[in-house]
Amino acid sequence: MTPPSRSNRSGTRGYALLAEIDVPVNHVWRALTEPALVGVWSGQDAEIDARKGGRYFIGKRNAGGREAHIDIFEVDRRLRLIYLHDPAEPASNSAIVDDLLLDIRKGGTTSLRVLGSGVPSSAAWDKSFVRMRMSWERFLSRIKGAREAPPASKQPAPPAPPPKDKPLPGLDY
Repeated sequence: MTPPSRSNRSGTRGYALLAEIDVPVNHVWRALTEPALVGVWSGQDAEIDARKGGRYFIGKRNAGGREAHIDIFEVDRRLRLIYLHDPAEPASNSAIVDDLLLDIRKGGTTSLRVLGSGVPSSAAWDKSFVRMRMSWERFLSRIKGAREAPPASKQPAPPAPPPKDKPLPGLDY
């Protein structure tokens, strides 16, 4: 039996990604649903109407991006994004979906899984599929980094206290 050629593939494909983030689940949830925090890990503008039936957009204003409808919104547990058709991509009859699932692990660590599905398996969608999967790989890494080690405060550090003891002779340099 020969595999189908690249030009006549049909059906859909997906991806599954996982990040273990050493912060409470509500910190990860906020990173996914608050536009200012989404901007930190995505490096782009974010417009989010965080509720079931709301809008989820990441991209540059007036210059493209990914827009989705929020299908499932379970606080601190699950977010399902159904993407709207992007005119820059080939036509598709399938719904392209990302499920973002959060679980609490032992010790308070949060498991964030991204399950993407519905991406057409035709050759015309190869670049879009790779871009979507690679974007989420980068995003998960950035979410982990931003949540586990948030940016340092911009306030200057307090001055060091004066030494308690006089320096020893010969070591006062």
